[in-house]
Amino acid sequence: MTKQNKLTLTQLALTALKERYPSFPEHAIPVPKYSDSTANGLTKCVINFLNYSGHQAERVSSMGRMLDKTKVVTDVLGRERKIGSMQYIKGTSTNGTADISSIINGKSVKIEIKIGKDRQSQAQKEYQTATERAGGIYLITKSFDEFMVQYSGLSAEVKLRIVATHKDTLQQFTSYMTNGEWLTLKKNSKYNYNAYQI
Repeated sequence: MTKQNKLTLTQLALTALKERYPSFPEHAIPVPKYSDSTANGLTKCVINFLNYSGHQAERVSSMGRMLDKTKVVTDVLGRERKIGSMQYIKGTSTNGTADISSIINGKSVKIEIKIGKDRQSQAQKEYQTATERAGGIYLITKSFDEFMVQYSGLSAEVKLRIVATHKDTLQQFTSYMTNGEWLTLKKNSKYNYNAYQI
């Protein structure tokens, strides 16, 4: 991950934390740490970036779960014994579903995370085909830097109306810019910002 992309993500996270905990002094808010070297780390980077940038993103888990049907009983000699078994319950998500489901500027975007030599399974290829046939966007992302390039291609030219509201006086100021300009805008901590797609 480049220093610039890491800095962008960290600043978005710190801004979100300051808004969530306004009574905390700034020096007491821990700086979030990000790494895209593992699948979980990259997934966290992408989801946090999207949610902190005003989009919607969530992790999709296709795994099932184990149900514990065991219990401990005491036999006639007073010994404790464990009886029963564990039962696997299959997950309810679509087979081959992407790791991240998101909405970016009103578009459904599915993001599959792949690290190293990891490749798409046949079920994932079929899910990609179904997503694209329905008009959605399907991305395969191998690093946060790659995601940022993909993201800029999706949204750089999207026009936004930005409403800045002063936290004390509630006076509002409106401006217009592209999404690319919005991402690099230096925000004043005295204002709350809302971005609306035009």
